[in-house]
Amino acid sequence: MGHTYTVLGAGLQGTAAAYDMARFGKADCIRLFDRDARQAEAMADRLNALLESDLVVADGIDVRDGGEVETKIAGSSALLSAVPYFFNPTIALACIHAGAHMCDLGGNTDISKRVLSMSDEARQAGVSIIPDCGLAPGLGNILAVYGMRDLDTVESVRIRCGGLPQDPKPPLFYKVVFNIAGLTNEYFGEAVFLRAGRITRVKTFSELEEIDFEPPVGRCEAFVTSGGTSTCPWTFEGKIRNYDYKTVRYPGHFERFKVMHDLGLLDLRPVEVGGSKVIPRDVFHTIVSPRLSFPGDKDLVVLRVTVEGKRDGHEHKTTLEVMDFEDERTGFSAMQRTTGWSASIVSIMQAEGRVEPGAIPLELAVDGQAFVEDFKLRGIRFTEAERRTISGEP
Repeated sequence: MGHTYTVLGAGLQGTAAAYDMARFGKADCIRLFDRDARQAEAMADRLNALLESDLVVADGIDVRDGGEVETKIAGSSALLSAVPYFFNPTIALACIHAGAHMCDLGGNTDISKRVLSMSDEARQAGVSIIPDCGLAPGLGNILAVYGMRDLDTVESVRIRCGGLPQDPKPPLFYKVVFNIAGLTNEYFGEAVFLRAGRITRVKTFSELEEIDFEPPVGRCEAFVTSGGTSTCPWTFEGKIRNYDYKTVRYPGHFERFKVMHDLGLLDLRPVEVGGSKVIPRDVFHTIVSPRLSFPGDKDLVVLRVTVEGKRDGHEHKTTLEVMDFEDERTGFSAMQRTTGWSASIVSIMQAEGRVEPGAIPLELAVDGQAFVEDFKLRGIRFTEAERRTISGEP
């Protein structure tokens, strides 16, 4: 007997996750829900055609209504939330009441902490709730756990990740590969890191550095953004000296975006224009998003996780790298594959009983070795390099 999966959100990531569940999740049925029932139906038709099956069924849903969510997800083995992060506490509570495991794409650590505060209720209901399971936060953090697995002590974890166009175009050398509101959410506020073993808050859009990847990506830049470390700084405080995350972009993006940032064009404080109150960031989203969509242009994703520490008295450095490109056969972008499929792996683990009940951070809930073994089955380019330095060597 297989599993019944529910995916909330029939957008880019939710559709990709549903496809992965159908391929790897021993699914009897996959329910794909969206506030726009026609969007859900269109994506279900697309997936069933790709899969040559009728596994995916569609319907409309209002995720703001916890009662409706609870009713419609009844009988689900596991649910994946691919809707905006601020809906996730309501969805998590509905999953607890319905007895369904849940994971989400997250992206806002404060919201994820609210979800994690439901751990006692989840444990009593016998379900697991895991926030922040996408790409970053998500894949980067679980690869960090994998990289730390054999070390006696960990000195540092550095995560560098970016979704990029294969053919970068001005003015920002960037293509919108997920909801632009999620992008600006990451670009503002503070990031939470570990430095010298302690929780440290660092301003976003700071600490610019250069970073090189294998062709065809080449030279890039990376800078501080929020959310990528998720709950890991609190989990590993006092156990790891340094843990940080930066977003990767092509050279020039940082300087050009920072000008708009510094001019206040992305502020959330309303301003009066022609007698009406408007929020600058909302205007920015409306004007800029279509100009950065570049329909038809293909994307790529790079992710590098570097873990340094000691084992048996010797220094070790492990570098884990993911590089993925849009898939022409299925039409799934690199961002869909690395984000939606990563979350799907977690959801499948939950459905198969490989996660303990409770609301638990990803880095504590999921076995890194098992995750990587499953990830390798997806055909995404993944490399692992280890360097060992014997004490006394230069």
